[in-house]
Amino acid sequence: MGYAHEYATAVMRRGRTPMEPADFVPDWADRPRKGKYFPGAPSFPLPDGGCAQDATLGRGLFGEPGTGAFTLPLLGAMLRDSYGLTGRRLAVQANTDLGSLPFHTHANWSRGTASGGGLYPIGVHWVSGASGPLTPGVYYYDTPHHRMNRLLSGDVSGEVRAALGDLADAADTDQFLVLGVTFWQNAFKYNSFSYHAVTMDIGALLETWRMWARAHGLRLGTALWFDEPRVGRLLGLDPAEDGVFAVVPLRWAAPAPEAAAPETPGAAVRRVPDERSRRTLTFPTLGRVHAATLEGAADRPAPGRLDPALAAPAGPGERVPLPGPAALDSTVRRALRERRSSFGRFTAGAPLDPAKLSVTLAAAVTAATLDSDVETPGGAPLTRFHVFVNHVRDVPPGLYEYDRDTGDLVLLKAGEFGAFLQENYFLANYNLEQAAAVLVPVARTYAVLDAVGDRGLRLVNAAVGAIAQAVYTAASAAGTGCGVALGFDCVSYAEEFGVADRGEVPLLIMMIGEERPRPADYRYDIVAP
Repeated sequence: MGYAHEYATAVMRRGRTPMEPADFVPDWADRPRKGKYFPGAPSFPLPDGGCAQDATLGRGLFGEPGTGAFTLPLLGAMLRDSYGLTGRRLAVQANTDLGSLPFHTHANWSRGTASGGGLYPIGVHWVSGASGPLTPGVYYYDTPHHRMNRLLSGDVSGEVRAALGDLADAADTDQFLVLGVTFWQNAFKYNSFSYHAVTMDIGALLETWRMWARAHGLRLGTALWFDEPRVGRLLGLDPAEDGVFAVVPLRWAAPAPEAAAPETPGAAVRRVPDERSRRTLTFPTLGRVHAATLEGAADRPAPGRLDPALAAPAGPGERVPLPGPAALDSTVRRALRERRSSFGRFTAGAPLDPAKLSVTLAAAVTAATLDSDVETPGGAPLTRFHVFVNHVRDVPPGLYEYDRDTGDLVLLKAGEFGAFLQENYFLANYNLEQAAAVLVPVARTYAVLDAVGDRGLRLVNAAVGAIAQAVYTAASAAGTGCGVALGFDCVSYAEEFGVADRGEVPLLIMMIGEERPRPADYRYDIVAP
């Protein structure tokens, strides 16, 4: 049993036993940037890719992966729609940062992908070989300016391919997106809890890319097991301050050279990003859990190793059939641009159309598998779902389990749960009783860790982050409100669900429902949806 077990338990019980350091207070005046800044690095603007307007979200969520290939316009469009800045928003709502948002220095720039606390700590590197459209090298995606900063010149794609080992998706390409995190960009606010948050952020971004790719006839696979220290050295990262969490091979429109690029073990990015914070801190718990997930990083689990830890099917009980999912005719770009958190704007005065509940649950199920290098294609997902129904038309209030195979709700406990939901929520930015439904994914976290090692913590959390992003985006396209939160008492939820005997852990709550009409909002779009 590794340290990830202990960390997962501390996260689950943090509502009753605060994680260390319990007296930590963020220094907001000395906060870091949301991305890396490389002074003097040559940069290249990326196209926005108007082709995104022709792709529907329904195809992206529920369609089959395509066989197409990336081009520079497609890559630029995917990055803009997923992690690039798309506009500025202000609204009268219940979140605690409302007082600071009108000031330009605290501008709340919207993005297509959700992020815990709105911190957006993920760095996207592009390792491009000879088949790419730019000079071969290592690039960093500059989100505020939607451009690539070149950090290293030369074809080093062989290093990434070697780090991926026998991954089939890497065999015939020399183009890779690499997702990393500088821990201080999240830990300045969430300290030891930040590792839990950033691993979910990784999954949210991967799910956006997967939806976007499917909608455009492409396919993206993800490597979570690879020689992480080797990739980190190539990118010039400090292993005590940064982690490399995923590598995504890209099928490129131009064929890779017949002779693959050689390994270049001495090559490394030398440029050092400029740190905005005058003082940076480290947290022992964060360091320990990161070190634990690095163990065996290059030893990809054998096929089927994860299968005993996958989610069980729904159990017996009285069933409430849901109608077919609502149609998602919105373009993927528009759905991502419209995605936002409801923050206290739910209203029980307008019961939710059950078809909208149905489509968000169906989206959650599709996102529960990541197409990663350790999952069995077509196998069961890592999570199953409980649903608190408060105000859904023709569905009696109660606690249900969702049957992913039939689309039915299976009644566990009838009655009103509004008081339970609010009493076990830590913050004041949502009234959970006013939400039409609260969706809760549960996973057998400890069984996953036992099956594939401590690195499995990243896999479970990434799956849950992917689910959150899919639900957010489906709710946006269906025209209903959505909010996602981590600030709830996991222990109380586990007791209410009766899942202790299954070893399941509630990891996230997702609220959906209708919102109050005529909101007081301000919105400015950088690029039209």
